Amino acid sequence: MTIEERMQFVLHSIESHDRQIGELTAAVNKLVAVSNEDAMSIRSLARIVESHEARLARIENAG
Repeated sequence: MTIEERMQFVLHSIESHDRQIGELTAAVNKLVAVSNEDAMSIRSLARIVESHEARLARIENAG
């Protein structure tokens, strides 16, 4: 194998790794976005639960 062939192989390998890194970066970014959406939903649900708990406490204290 000549030096040129070796250099071509290394270049191809680097390009392949760059492509894979780009794909993985996109996947991680998507996971982060979905995780952030889930966190917002969980916070919303927690506020609803707190509101219902406060309402039930008021009802129990009134009766």
